[in-house]
Amino acid sequence: MGSIYVVRHGQAAFGTDDYDRLTEVGLAQARLLGEYFAARRLRFDAVFTGTLLRQQQTARGLLQGGTDLAAEVAEEHFTGLNEYDPEAILLAHTGNVPAPAAAAARRDPKVVREHFRMLRDALTAWAEDRIQPKGMLAFQGFQEGAVAALIEARQRFPDGKVLIVSSGGPIAAMVAASLNAPPSAAVELNLRIRNCSVTEFTSNPKRHSLLSFNAVPHLDAQPDASLITYA
Repeated sequence: MGSIYVVRHGQAAFGTDDYDRLTEVGLAQARLLGEYFAARRLRFDAVFTGTLLRQQQTARGLLQGGTDLAAEVAEEHFTGLNEYDPEAILLAHTGNVPAPAAAAARRDPKVVREHFRMLRDALTAWAEDRIQPKGMLAFQGFQEGAVAALIEARQRFPDGKVLIVSSGGPIAAMVAASLNAPPSAAVELNLRIRNCSVTEFTSNPKRHSLLSFNAVPHLDAQPDASLITYA
C-alpha cells in the first residue's frame, strides 16, 4: 500500500500586489515540516507541485528542512494542482473585485473576515455551477484536475510515498471527492485548511482513501502560536 502526502503551501503574501510568494512565516512553516518529515524518516519517491511560485517555494523549503527524496527524483508540475483564481470568481459573482487594501496587507481581522465572507459566497456559487468565472474551468473540471494528480501518484507509485504540494482549493476538492461530498462541502473544507498542513491518503493502483486531513504536527509543537495560519 502506498501513501500520498498532500501539503498546502506555506503562508503567502495575502493582501499585497504579489500574493504568489511565501512570507518569512511561510518559509519557516515549510522548513519545520521538512524537519518533521526527516525526523519520521519519510523518504519520498516523487514530488508533485503545481506551477505556482508559492507551491514550489514550499517544496524547496521542505527540502531545506531535510525532507528525504529517493535518488534522482525531480519535481514534477501539474496544472491541476494550481489554485483557482479568486479575483475571477469574485468578479463573476459580484461584478467587481475589491482592491488589496492597506488594512488587508496588515492582516486587519475585520477586513480579512469580510474578504473571506465574500469569497465563500462566490466559491459556493461557482461550485454549484451558478456562475462561470472568465478563463476558468467549471468546478467539476477543476476538481477532476486535482484528483488526476492523486490518480497519477497512486498508479505510478503503488507501494511508494508521494509528496504533493498544492493549494487549499485543489486539496479541498480532492478530499470532497474522496468522501463523495457535495461541491459545497469543498468550499467549507477549503476555508479551513491551514498553511503548510498535511492531508494524507493511503493508496493502491485502483483507489485512494483519506487517512487524515489538515494536520500541523510540526507546528503544534512550536511555542510560537503565530506560526499556525490560514491565509
